[in-house]
Amino acid sequence: MAVARHEPGVVGAGKALASQVHPVFMLPPLATSLFGAVLAGSVDLTVAGLHVLAMFFAVYTAHVKDGYVDFHVRGEDDDHPLTVGGCHGALLGSAAGFLACTVGLWLLVSPLAALVTAPTWVIGYTHAPQLDLNPVGATMGYPGGIALALLGGYYAQATDFGPRVLGLAGVFLCLLTGIKIIDDETDFDYDSSIDKRTVAVVLGPRRARQLALGLFALAMIGVVALAVALPGIPLTAAGGALVFGAVLAVAYRAEAELATMLLIRGSYLFLAVLVAAVWFRPLA
Repeated sequence: MAVARHEPGVVGAGKALASQVHPVFMLPPLATSLFGAVLAGSVDLTVAGLHVLAMFFAVYTAHVKDGYVDFHVRGEDDDHPLTVGGCHGALLGSAAGFLACTVGLWLLVSPLAALVTAPTWVIGYTHAPQLDLNPVGATMGYPGGIALALLGGYYAQATDFGPRVLGLAGVFLCLLTGIKIIDDETDFDYDSSIDKRTVAVVLGPRRARQLALGLFALAMIGVVALAVALPGIPLTAAGGALVFGAVLAVAYRAEAELATMLLIRGSYLFLAVLVAAVWFRPLA
């Protein structure tokens, strides 16, 4: 069975499979999983590694499935490196890898640790063609996965949930949902032509931006409130709001593609500030 559409042999298959690892979207779930482990306190590296690897397979599944649907099923994309059989094989392989990781979490931590992790793969697999056809699913699938990565990474270490991790999961959900709303503006014309009901299509670009701004404000107020109110989150974590706010001030009035690029990188900086604050606790 041919795996790659363009290059034959093992090398071609390897390149085609590796092409589905998109670092811009892959790194945040992995980093957020590790942040959850750090937030919990003492870190079991084996458990943390299993959860990070599970997040990798969940996001890889989403990338392969999305590319398969957009090219082989819908005909939306101009090209895709994997054949139909290659997509199916990659999905089976990533599902097997994810299952192995969740079984490991079940055995090393608890059944609940596996159950908290499992929905991330479900979101990845059903993103296309199920979730991406309605405003909620299309917009909140990836942010929801990030929030679950944080919760799962934390629970795998602490075996409970506390206000710190629940509050920060809500912050990430709001922040990344706002970014996704703006990102969907880049495909506004095409999505409108095929009745794909993203938030930008349903509300219009101007009102969608206003909604995104409201979510950004909620996330920034939330992280400051958590840093002030909860002893487990250092005051320096509030610096994340300043860093992201500075990026937002530049990005908000930019066109959608540039704004998305800036805001994604702003979210990286936001997470970096939180990780540094929790790891070093300079004012704790």
